[in-house]
Amino acid sequence: MAAAAKLTFRVQLVIPEHCDLYDYWIRCARGRDMPARSDISPGDITHLLPSISLIDVSPGESRFRVRLAGTRLRDFYQREITGHYLDELEWGDKAEYWQSAYRRVVEQCRPAQGVVRGPRHEQDHIVQFWLRLPLSGDGRNVNMILCSDAFIPSSRVPDIAVGEEVLTVASQS
Repeated sequence: MAAAAKLTFRVQLVIPEHCDLYDYWIRCARGRDMPARSDISPGDITHLLPSISLIDVSPGESRFRVRLAGTRLRDFYQREITGHYLDELEWGDKAEYWQSAYRRVVEQCRPAQGVVRGPRHEQDHIVQFWLRLPLSGDGRNVNMILCSDAFIPSSRVPDIAVGEEVLTVASQS
């Protein structure tokens, strides 16, 4: 990913923890398009762990499995989601939105971020700011996605930030 695309993507992040994680991801990549899971050390980002999840991407499969989910995700989903496939989560009418976001990260080998109101069924009072960062064991194919999610009451988010669902992918330059 070119330096201009990295900067363009970075300035769109509004959650400080997302900025921290993205900056860390860039450092771990050490000039490559994306780091490997082995480049990521949880000890380096302990303050971010409650909001982080790791998603397994299996070659040839259209399903994504939650390898690890932080405690904020467990609190939001009101159950442990580690070990579950994403299509088993209760997303209501947002299911295709989420599947598309994950597929795009895998297909384009690029980070993605977005904002969505009511990320789950009957959760319209919540706004989710999300960040999805690809990881690659071979430097070419995404085999894992590093995720960060912030769940904020809609009363605390300016309306301008939460119109329709937004999906942003770093442009290729």
